[in-house]
Amino acid sequence: MTELQMSERLFIRLPEDPVCAPGTTVPASTLTEFSVPAALQSVVAHVMAYEERFAPDREVVERVLPDGASRLLIVLHDGAASIHVAGARANPVLLTMSGHMHGLSITLNPGATLGLFGVPANELAGLTVQWDDIVTKAHRDVPEQLLAATDDATRVQYVLQTLQAIQRPPDSSRHLLEDAARRLGPKVGDVSVRELAAELNLSERRVQQLFASHIGLAPSVWRRLQRLHGTLRLLRKAETHQWSEVALRAGYYDQSHLINEFRALCGLTPKQLLQRAVSDSSNTSNRNTT
Repeated sequence: MTELQMSERLFIRLPEDPVCAPGTTVPASTLTEFSVPAALQSVVAHVMAYEERFAPDREVVERVLPDGASRLLIVLHDGAASIHVAGARANPVLLTMSGHMHGLSITLNPGATLGLFGVPANELAGLTVQWDDIVTKAHRDVPEQLLAATDDATRVQYVLQTLQAIQRPPDSSRHLLEDAARRLGPKVGDVSVRELAAELNLSERRVQQLFASHIGLAPSVWRRLQRLHGTLRLLRKAETHQWSEVALRAGYYDQSHLINEFRALCGLTPKQLLQRAVSDSSNTSNRNTT
């Protein structure tokens, strides 16, 4: 009996990144990016197809770092297709990859679960919900249509047409959320929810409600993710990694705070993450790609 070869790899993608971002050890040849039509750019941030074939004796655990976004996940496997809506989360997802992996991943913008499905984001946070449980009966045949399509470009076009058909009028509070989320970004500084509320002329309770309904995460959690992303950008540019200096530049209290946050949000210390990214084992090990 052949011994199973197991390894782990990283998937990292920040909003401005190309489909295969720096630090990602997923083979670039397995990923295809598709453009988002103007009519959907308010709800859809990114569209990607993936397809990869692993050797029979190989299994890979893919660690997907959190970005705070909700997603549509479409899996094509063994003559079947499934669609799930995955809510926002602030911890890594570990995916076991083996055999033939094929599907689509559609990253949604803040507010999209309300705009597409009428469901507040906090009701989906940390969950994965079946497509049939969240759409009307008229659109429950989408998986069958995707299975019948002959290529990923056709599948993407059909899914995006479906999203455009179910898209609702924009929520009037969405621009408030966008301002609030931007204000808690990594380039702005460590703003408290009280300070943010005062700047936006809102109550703290209203700010909490906006983040819950549009993003699904508390403002404090969103800010932690933005600080993590800012640190990842910083690490990409740094020639050396003096962790105490990185911590202060990235907005952490000290090196211990930096390490603890990486463990909580990534499941790895900063040093472990860099080691995984540099080793790039998935690009050199035995595998077959399509």
